[in-house]
Amino acid sequence: MAAEQFSPTFPPSLADTDRQAPAAPSSSFGQTGLLLSGGGARAAYQVGVLAAIAELRRARGLQHGPNPFPVLAGTSAGAINVAALACHADAFDSAVRRMLHVWSHMHTEQIYRADSLSVLRSGARWLTLLSLGWALARWSRMRPRSLLDNTPLKNLMNSGLMPFERIPQLIADGHLHALAVTASSYSSGQHITFFQTREALSPWIRDQRKAVQTRLTADHLLASSALPFIFPAMPLAIDGHLEHFGDGSMRQTAPLAPAIHLGASKLLVVGAGRRHEPLGSQPQADASYPTLAQVAGHALSSIFLDTLAVDIERAERINHTLSLISPAERIHSRLRPVEVLAITPSERIDDIATRHIDKLPMPVRTLLATLGVRAGTGNPMRDGALASYLLFEQGYTRELIALGRTDTLARREELCRFLGWPP
Repeated sequence: MAAEQFSPTFPPSLADTDRQAPAAPSSSFGQTGLLLSGGGARAAYQVGVLAAIAELRRARGLQHGPNPFPVLAGTSAGAINVAALACHADAFDSAVRRMLHVWSHMHTEQIYRADSLSVLRSGARWLTLLSLGWALARWSRMRPRSLLDNTPLKNLMNSGLMPFERIPQLIADGHLHALAVTASSYSSGQHITFFQTREALSPWIRDQRKAVQTRLTADHLLASSALPFIFPAMPLAIDGHLEHFGDGSMRQTAPLAPAIHLGASKLLVVGAGRRHEPLGSQPQADASYPTLAQVAGHALSSIFLDTLAVDIERAERINHTLSLISPAERIHSRLRPVEVLAITPSERIDDIATRHIDKLPMPVRTLLATLGVRAGTGNPMRDGALASYLLFEQGYTRELIALGRTDTLARREELCRFLGWPP
């Protein structure tokens, strides 16, 4: 059964009426963190979760209290959502209202060009070269860089929607402790977490991944959300030279790590896919040969969904192991327990997407049809997986918002205990 339809209502003005008084600058240890994963249009689910948290917060009279998530970390579309929270960390409810307004009135043309000419320029040329051979590209002065052109998203971010210039003062006032955005370098193969905080921290370096302290901008969000093949790579300056970056979910082996490195001892994780499929709930397997869309959707799901579930399980195992060690012995360990609460969809988002494919603009539907996506078939494995990442249409996003809100309110007691709120 689909989640109840949720049509958020807004006051005539979205003016910030819930600004919080400056808080004392927070220490680096023992923070509550929020991690939002990637997933393209699936990230609308995260906004429903945040809306329910704001609702529970108001019901307990805490709307004027401190920011519930001083450590914010995100990847891909989740990076965009946490940046929206960070830029208004002194007014959590107002930030969530803005996000609700944007996501519940979403149209494809706000994210990528969907007119026939633009789709022909990018997607059709890309598919033609794919079928005829990239050798033909040597005669092309403008080689296609992606399936779709996300210039509208770039314009939206640069329009003042996210005032990044506020972040340093919000950090100084104690409303925000740290913001982290992760991207993947096509140039070096490394997985980079760009972070902003008040203290000068020693960036952590691991195999094939490292952290870079910098002042975050919209370009970092565009890099983190550049879906592979679908959106173009973004150039960013790093270590004195330019590298081209794509979606941060690629090669992301430890999604929880940035928030933990930045001081989170409690971490709320909001994913874009189910962690566990109940027995008997899997869709019936399709015996026909997979389409390009089916392969692409499967690959994207592997990138966005699998590593998060694995890392959550890893954190749970570490917590269990540490619980078996005496406090005296634990002091000598580099590991420390991190309380993790994960909220993930109770329904398959691929199933929801199949009900909305026909809402995509005709040029986009035509382009996806060449990859094997067809509307009205009811086959989520073949048609819904890839479409679920590209369906920036309000019918779909509102249904995901409703599902996120419903799933969160169903766990209100567990969530309030996690956040230390009265039941």
